[in-house]
Amino acid sequence: MIIHPQFDPVLVSIGPLAIRWYALSYIVGFILFIWLGRRRINQGNTVFTKEMLDDFLTWGVLGVILGGRLGYVLFYKLSDYLTNPLDIFKVWEGGMSFHGGFLGVLAAMWLFGRKHKLGFLRVADFVAPLVPLGLASGRIGNFINGELWGRVTDINAFWAMGFPQAHYEDLTAAAHNPQWLEWLNQYGMLPRHPSQLYQFALEGIALFIIVWLFSKKARPTGQVASLFLAGYGIFRFIAEFARQPDDYLGLLTLGLSMGQWLSVPMIVLGAIGFVYFGSKKNTV
Repeated sequence: MIIHPQFDPVLVSIGPLAIRWYALSYIVGFILFIWLGRRRINQGNTVFTKEMLDDFLTWGVLGVILGGRLGYVLFYKLSDYLTNPLDIFKVWEGGMSFHGGFLGVLAAMWLFGRKHKLGFLRVADFVAPLVPLGLASGRIGNFINGELWGRVTDINAFWAMGFPQAHYEDLTAAAHNPQWLEWLNQYGMLPRHPSQLYQFALEGIALFIIVWLFSKKARPTGQVASLFLAGYGIFRFIAEFARQPDDYLGLLTLGLSMGQWLSVPMIVLGAIGFVYFGSKKNTV
């Protein structure tokens, strides 16, 4: 079993100021967004300009941060935040939801499309290929922090990794499984899937390759965004089988996690949109 490297979450600290790896992962994601956006503008086949790209970044950042935080509050720990509403603003303690951030970006794209008279789908088709590498960067941030670890796996699996941060969860899990209790007593921690790296590979790298290559040619308006929607939903749904469910939610109906249930409508709508828009002749 490999032990998580236990990176220092703080990259650089100067007096009371600290730059954390997780914050850096967001910055890297936004830089990649701009870099890829400029490359796509230079390639043509888009109505976006570099000035519009720079303008949209501001909208997108607000959508990601506000939507991600509100999504986490609503989807995952609503009762806790209703009890302590001021904790909603303690973003430095963590707590962001991709699905909430996704909804925030949807709102930003709709408002941006109205402002520039482009239409929502044209904006979505341009933005979709630029997002996955930012997601990949975020998953590396999760891994460095040693958070969002995976479910317990076989002790002899080459991918098995122990996460010291999961000590409480290890104790709880081992209390109901004699084999896991033996492993815990022997190694001090349970072997888990490094699910952050799975999500990095699937939702980040694989999704980027698929959507980027597909979008290099002119496609019917709405089809690129639909491919991203379905692709992310599928990859997230698969990765969730290895990711530890949130302890305050556990597994829900049909043994699926919250992340999987939130991904189902993405898969359905994305698949329907891909076929529907694919039957049209108007291109991006």
